[in-house]
Amino acid sequence: MKKYKEFTITAEPFNAEILSSVLWEYDITGLNEDVNCMRAFTGNLELSINDLSKALQRLKDENLIFNYTIEENVLEEKNWNLEWEQSINVIEVTDKIVIKPTFREYQEKPGQIVLVIDPKMSFGTGEHQTTKIMLMFLEKYIECGESILDVGSGTGVLAIAALKLGAQRSIAIDIDEWCLDNAIENSQLNNVEKFIDVRQGEITDIKETGFDIILANIQKDILLKICNEIFSRVKPGGKVILSGLLTSDEEDIKKAYIELGLQFIQTLILDPWIGMVFVKH
Repeated sequence: MKKYKEFTITAEPFNAEILSSVLWEYDITGLNEDVNCMRAFTGNLELSINDLSKALQRLKDENLIFNYTIEENVLEEKNWNLEWEQSINVIEVTDKIVIKPTFREYQEKPGQIVLVIDPKMSFGTGEHQTTKIMLMFLEKYIECGESILDVGSGTGVLAIAALKLGAQRSIAIDIDEWCLDNAIENSQLNNVEKFIDVRQGEITDIKETGFDIILANIQKDILLKICNEIFSRVKPGGKVILSGLLTSDEEDIKKAYIELGLQFIQTLILDPWIGMVFVKH
């Protein structure tokens, strides 16, 4: 029977988005996020702890993580599709918003919005607290007819949810080609493909301005780097909704975005993660 390797990676702080962004640079065939660790799988038995350590040390040198550990196991091959499907469940984010994969059954309740999301290799299953925070904010702040920009869109779940909640149009952009394909597929599963524009690239590639709401569920260093780009694309009276942040990041983010001319409105905490909302006057 064919063998494969499983790497168990921990980091402090643990941020699935940061870790997955560097792990996909290697010959990885699957990633699973656990409670406090990331499990990476590969059929390439030549891939070693030393290889992955180079990527994690780079994150440490950039002060994105403080420390890390990697454990390696060689195991017998499994049914990957079955393993993946067993790890994805129906998530009731709020009384109104539910996320389900195509292979799970769910009896929709009156007034609920059920988002059909197959994550594949993209971030944004609804399991992570930051995704839940963003969805809670969308439920609160979407009224009707808004234009949305979702930066670092992953599966497209936020841009799709915004449309389901009443937004008129969404642009979803991510640097990862996997995310491009996955978000397009998910938009089709939710019958919103006519109202969403899924793109591969960075926020600097967005030529449109005057968005009612800009969403960014990304780590702190990126949110600080692109704050001017976000500010220039949100219209007066528009909102900026951010997450991907730890509670320790709140003051730095608040300072940077207020200095641009945004007014801070709200913080939502799902320990140890937070989300923040600003409005442009």
